[in-house]
Amino acid sequence: MKYITTVNDEEFIIEIEHNNQILVNGKRYEIDFQHLPEADALSLLLNNQSLEAVVEARDDVWDVLTKGELYTVKVQDERAYRLAKARGVTSDVAGEVQIKSPMPGLIVAVPVAEGQFVQKGDKVIILESMKMENELRAPKDGVIARINVAAGASVEKDQVLAVIIDEDEEELISGE
Repeated sequence: MKYITTVNDEEFIIEIEHNNQILVNGKRYEIDFQHLPEADALSLLLNNQSLEAVVEARDDVWDVLTKGELYTVKVQDERAYRLAKARGVTSDVAGEVQIKSPMPGLIVAVPVAEGQFVQKGDKVIILESMKMENELRAPKDGVIARINVAAGASVEKDQVLAVIIDEDEEELISGE
């Protein structure tokens, strides 16, 4: 069966084959996938290259943190994808979005301010964890409604670090 995977607005067609192989947009990859319970992380060997990631389910998407970058990933089987397209359903995130810490760590920087407009992909929080700096980015265009941390703060996994709202919601809150 085919799976349509959307990673930060880019679509990939993935087919899972036998013998630890997958096709991604028609290109074959050798894979080995393991859960590392001691680190609460996933290990993936992709064509003999090692990747580690922290993965967390959120609503109908997955947040994947690897190599210091946070990706929003949506996976649908072929039937669900076609049905959603036929209905005109898009994967845009609407309403309030909470940016949560994917793991315990230390806040290195907060390059945005409350009330600031951000575009999808803009850096919102820089978190250091496991000796790596991780850039947590805006999953959508909007306004920073709240920032709950400052540089130097220690945070726990799933702690809400910042909240982004739609621009029209910001106008309602500020009374403009």
